Amino acid sequence: MDEHVPRFDGRTVIVTGAGSGIGRATAERLLAEGARVVATDVVASRLEELAAAARSDRLVVVDGDVSDGGVIARIVAAAGSRIDGLANVAGIMDGFLPTAEVDDATWERVMTVNVTALMRLSRAVLPVMVAAGAGSIVNVSSEAGLRGSAAGTAYTTSKHAVIGLTRSTAFYYTPSGVRCNAVAPGPVATNIEAPFKSAAAAERVGPVLAATVPSVATAAQLAAAITWLLSDDSANVSGAVLASDGGWAAI
Repeated sequence: MDEHVPRFDGRTVIVTGAGSGIGRATAERLLAEGARVVATDVVASRLEELAAAARSDRLVVVDGDVSDGGVIARIVAAAGSRIDGLANVAGIMDGFLPTAEVDDATWERVMTVNVTALMRLSRAVLPVMVAAGAGSIVNVSSEAGLRGSAAGTAYTTSKHAVIGLTRSTAFYYTPSGVRCNAVAPGPVATNIEAPFKSAAAAERVGPVLAATVPSVATAAQLAAAITWLLSDDSANVSGAVLASDGGWAAI
């Protein structure tokens, strides 16, 4: 095998949240490594910017909310008969609201986007991957999926759930050739805003974060971890949670 052949040459990978931040960096990295990328984002203008910058006929864009079943159907249709990888990157924050202050709308929206949408899109691509006997799914969790002090209750719960989804999927489908892993980022420089919407949270969580949070990572650094998990370089890795957090998990 020619060692200079790009890792994703001839492969199709779906990337959610591809209009900005980690998702865009992942889409760009995959394109650079030869993949055909189906990029989706809730903001159409971001996808237009990605397409203008990429100038690649291997990029297919699908705008819409990944929590919408109709959008998921469009994404899978755009991918076609071959789906080699899925990077579930799209997610939203919760304003650091503690349990007693979480309103139903925030809880339901965070859980829908951060967990239900991942499950639905994974559910949609798995039959294609299983039929091919190969595939890789990478879910973006968070340091909040590993601890209780990194975010609000809804976000923390959702990211713990992502890890459960990842491990269960790996358990069921690794024997069929489909791997499933997660990355758990610490702070990353993206356009996602994470303000404190709770005075109680600022008082409780603020000092903890100030004392423990490492330096902010770049989106490209997270994209490198995600593409590694999507690639054959991680062929023996499934059900793992890769903390890409500047050492935060060791504190």
